[in-house]
Amino acid sequence: MNTFRILAAMLLCVLLSGPALAAPAMRIISLAPNLTEVLYDLGLGEQVIAVSSYCDYPPGVKAKPKIGGMSNPSLEAIVAMKPDVVVLTDDGNPREIEERLRGLGVRTHVFRAKRLDDLPREIRAMGTALNVEDRAERSARRIETAIRRYGKTSRPAPARAPQRVLVVVQPEPLMVAGPGTAMHDVLTLLGLRNIAASARSGYPRYSLEEVIRQAPDVIFIGKGHDDIKAQSRRLLKRLNSLEAVREGRVHFIGDALFRMGPRITVGIAEIAGHVRNMPP
Repeated sequence: MNTFRILAAMLLCVLLSGPALAAPAMRIISLAPNLTEVLYDLGLGEQVIAVSSYCDYPPGVKAKPKIGGMSNPSLEAIVAMKPDVVVLTDDGNPREIEERLRGLGVRTHVFRAKRLDDLPREIRAMGTALNVEDRAERSARRIETAIRRYGKTSRPAPARAPQRVLVVVQPEPLMVAGPGTAMHDVLTLLGLRNIAASARSGYPRYSLEEVIRQAPDVIFIGKGHDDIKAQSRRLLKRLNSLEAVREGRVHFIGDALFRMGPRITVGIAEIAGHVRNMPP
């Protein structure tokens, strides 16, 4: 009888220590496209139960339920889905959204990366918050390695003046990448000079006259959707007096550079590739 009791106790211990008591998968809602990409990069895609209407990468995320835009998500829908955590960015989601969610008893995590060097740190912080520290460490190190590599290999020759660059974020009204942004940091990393470096904000509005006056050597424009493409064509038509436009030094780039996430290295490589192919 004692032997039976001992075996039963041993079996009970095995059952209690096995998968049956494993912590349930965390239910996560993402309120920004770059955060959704971070979550998938950390292997948490299956745990994402809803996203913002702007989240479109990786492709599988398009099937996820949408809970509204970055600035106006449906708090009722979020609460009804009973998430374990909602991830937000302070570079796009209004602060009051996070405050209201916390007031409703919803756990939140705020991603605070605005500059290129912030990104690895914030990926690590998210990994800690979501219990995937090892995966976050690998992702952060990969980005840090790429940044160091480009910083060492992309500087212009001492005798050559840095290429003067304009990055168009929005063609109409014209908005460009200014100081204090990851895009500005990438240009600096690659040894390029951002003509909007002295602007008073990170995403200043620019006049056509100012662009013509500063005469960038190369122009980068986000590809965007069909409306953006049409707006870009109109913009370039108005800037056809610039040598950069006449000689085809205008490049349409993907969205990787515009999202503070794991694909930032793709964006850096895209800019670097265009720069390498430019004549001296």
